[in-house]
Amino acid sequence: MANVKQTARRRPKMSERAQQQMAVLFPNFPAALLWHRKQNDGYASIPKTLPIVMQAIDAQSKGKPAGHTLFCLWARSPDHPLVTVENPATFASEAGFSGERAVDTWRRRMKKLKELNFIATREGASGDFHYVLLLNPNIALESMWESGFVQDVLYARFQERLLDIGAYADIERFREFCNTQTKPPSSTANGAKT
Repeated sequence: MANVKQTARRRPKMSERAQQQMAVLFPNFPAALLWHRKQNDGYASIPKTLPIVMQAIDAQSKGKPAGHTLFCLWARSPDHPLVTVENPATFASEAGFSGERAVDTWRRRMKKLKELNFIATREGASGDFHYVLLLNPNIALESMWESGFVQDVLYARFQERLLDIGAYADIERFREFCNTQTKPPSSTANGAKT
C-alpha cells in the first residue's frame, strides 16, 4: 500500500506531459519535421494569452483589426520587450498590409495599439514608431476590462487562461502597483506645476 508521499508524486510539467502524450499519440514521428524552440533558429517567446488578447484588440478596432499587428511585433521581438522598426514597410507587409497605403494602414493600427496600452513608442529614424516597447498584454487587457472595453465572456476566457498557465500573478502585481501610485501634481494651462 502506498503512503501519502508516494501517491502525491510531483505532477509532470506541461512540456513533460506533452512529451508523454506525443510518445503515445505520435510514436516515431520524424524529428526533422518538428519545431524545437531550443534547437531551431528563429524563435520568439510570446505570451500564451496572446490569441485572446488579439480578439479583445480586434473588438476595439472597429473593423480595422490591430491584433495581428501586435502579434507581428511579438514575432519580431528579440526575446526582449524592445523592438526596433528600421523599415516600417517590412512590418506592414508581415502584418498583411499591401499596396500604396500599407505603411499608413500599419501606422493607424500601431496608434490603436498605443492607445490601448499594448505598446509604448519613441520616435527615431523611421518615424514615430521606430522604437516600440512591448507592454505586458495581460495587464493591458485587464485595464481594458476595468474600463469596460472587454466583453464578459472574453474576459472570463482570459482569466481562465491566466489561471491555467499560472500567470494570474501579473494581475495581482499590477493591482499592487496601481495601489502604490499617487496622483501626479496638477498643472495649469501653461504647463507649470501648481
